[in-house]
Amino acid sequence: MVGKSSNHAAGGYRKRGVGMTSLKLQGQLPSTYKFHLIASKQCCSHVQFPIKSIKKYPILLAKLPEEDDPECNSWKMYAFHDTLNAVNRTLAMNLNEGNAYAQPDKSGRGSVEVSELIPSYGHCLPELPTNRLLSLLEKLKAVHLHLLAAEHWNASHLRLCHRNYVVSATNLTHYLALKCLHLQQLQEDLSSIGLLTLEFINSHVLASIGTSIQLLHHLLSNSLESKDSATYLDRNGYSPTERSENAVNFAISTMKKRVSVHNTALFGECLDKRTGQIMVTIGKEVVKDEILVKNLLKAGTNVIRINCAHDDPNVWREIIRIVKHNSHLLEKPCRILMDLAGPKLRTVLLRTHSNMVKLSPKKDSSGNVVFPAQVWLCFDGSNPPAGLSTNAIIWIQKSFFNKLKMGDYVSFVDVRGRKRVLKVLKKSILSTEYGCIAECLQTAYIKVDTELSVKKKKGEFVGRVIKVLANQHFVRLKVGDLLTIFRSSSSYLNELSSTTLGSTKITCSSDHIFESVEQGEPILFDDGKILGKVREVNANWATVVVTHARPKGSKLGSGKSINIPKSRVQLKGLTPKDLLDLDFVGSNADMVGISFIRNVDDIVIVQHELEKRNLTKLGIVLKIETKDSLQRLPSLLFQAMQTSNPLGVMIARGDLMVECGWDQLGEIQEEILSICSAAHIPVIWATQVLESLVKFGFPTRAEITDVFKAMGASCIMLNKGDNIVQAVTALNSLLSNRSSSER
Repeated sequence: MVGKSSNHAAGGYRKRGVGMTSLKLQGQLPSTYKFHLIASKQCCSHVQFPIKSIKKYPILLAKLPEEDDPECNSWKMYAFHDTLNAVNRTLAMNLNEGNAYAQPDKSGRGSVEVSELIPSYGHCLPELPTNRLLSLLEKLKAVHLHLLAAEHWNASHLRLCHRNYVVSATNLTHYLALKCLHLQQLQEDLSSIGLLTLEFINSHVLASIGTSIQLLHHLLSNSLESKDSATYLDRNGYSPTERSENAVNFAISTMKKRVSVHNTALFGECLDKRTGQIMVTIGKEVVKDEILVKNLLKAGTNVIRINCAHDDPNVWREIIRIVKHNSHLLEKPCRILMDLAGPKLRTVLLRTHSNMVKLSPKKDSSGNVVFPAQVWLCFDGSNPPAGLSTNAIIWIQKSFFNKLKMGDYVSFVDVRGRKRVLKVLKKSILSTEYGCIAECLQTAYIKVDTELSVKKKKGEFVGRVIKVLANQHFVRLKVGDLLTIFRSSSSYLNELSSTTLGSTKITCSSDHIFESVEQGEPILFDDGKILGKVREVNANWATVVVTHARPKGSKLGSGKSINIPKSRVQLKGLTPKDLLDLDFVGSNADMVGISFIRNVDDIVIVQHELEKRNLTKLGIVLKIETKDSLQRLPSLLFQAMQTSNPLGVMIARGDLMVECGWDQLGEIQEEILSICSAAHIPVIWATQVLESLVKFGFPTRAEITDVFKAMGASCIMLNKGDNIVQAVTALNSLLSNRSSSER
């Protein structure tokens, strides 16, 4: 608690003649978000308290900053010293005159009737010292007033929230105010007499405090007075006001209903007899294996996730068609979440010139081709398009290329003497990137000077391979190795032979890395599996020394994450690719995942783009995967709740661990769950859930306990793997057993 002179401002109070222990109101701040403390005795002078000759108590108020505040994403705490006892009688007057305490009323403040909780026969209640009960009662009243004051000070911001979220946003305000108090001793005292546990009231803070006040009052009075004279604290002025039928109902049952409503809005009705949803990430592998989607839905999958960082709209469209077809066929509802790629730093492996290239189609465990190998065919002198994701680039004679048509079969004999065929899929219409994509269903080795032929009714025409450019599938890195990251522009190709001899070379998906990273800073790859330190950086490349990898070396593939936790790199908002993908998502998916959110401005941009497209019913999933989004989570939720879109939060534990450190992850995921519980926002628990089971067919003990911890979330996400159906079946069984035991 800030404050320099007054004992009151120092954080505590003592009621004369009662022997009460002090209630500390200092700000004990969660490690994941910050508050600024400002002392002021005049900041609340406009608030009127009609009762005179009442003891003055200190309190902390949570207040969102004004629009011109430079720290626009932080909550501020204002300490003031003013009259805060807004009940009809002071504690002393109640003791002397025997009047009933003013208590939070059911209709206005959300507590339940004491008669519903306590039997009429008073002899069943515990007999405790009066002074102890009085002390607890006054402490709870001070806490109750603190929550109301926080709500009052943030009323202007709460009014901005959509009507679907007003109650939830208000409860989040109460939760944040409660978290700023030192309540450990109060918690222990309440638990000792069997009252509420403050750790488990996140979704109904004010109602639970009000109910405890009623229970304590009943223990003191040992009789239930007529409720007609009961008053509650008005939201606008804290003055005693008669009950209003139009007051917002903050009862525990109402608050729990809001949780269910928001869950249903985002995920739909769960027809299975379990409380949690199951989400599975899938990709282009299901295009050639439709039975996989059918088996996933049968096993209990409710949500399918598609990552827009991979594949293209044609693949996504086919995946969604397969999902919707099987969902309708099995009569099992399934929603679709599409994650926008966002401004994430990713590895891009270099293509290397070679005399030969290997084409390898992807196959399943049975040897069936899941996805053919793809090549880019072009003539000498043309440039392949940027961001091309084919397995290789093959230059052929221009005269032969000009005769190719979509659907042609190009025959050749590979290096091993085996007959192979390339099927031409489509040709580019851009003159600067003139070429075509062709696919091969069998493994093939193509070298320079390989003869190609196409047979047609009018005859056969032939050509030759001029040169080939092969993809690196991965690079292997060991401790002490040098890794050079080049700019994504094509100019790096001319510098490869003259820079950093002996180093492994890759590029990055964004050139922002060269403007932000500094010498000596740590850098992590593939969700922290490979660690390094920046040794040298300039405008065109950065050299990294590998400091952590597996003893035999770690593989680093294309599209893997790059994290610079101590850098000032700021990748904000939606990328041009995200905006294009959003058009597709809005027309085909139920939810959109917003990746790498950092501040409120990012939310505003998303809301603006959704409003332009009239996507008011599209669910929004905020992916919490950076330090900035973690520290600003309450502000992000308040901003997101200003529209009617269904809202959810994903705990992206992979990037969070890299950004914040593995030793902080346990506390971080608990904090996110608590904040979202207070806001009644569903949470998706993601990253490496049952990973050993998915990959190898058997879970570790730690993964099973992780699942039970994940049951505190609304949805659990599994990543794809060879045993994904088995993993969904196991997870469905665990969730169903848990739900059965709770009924």
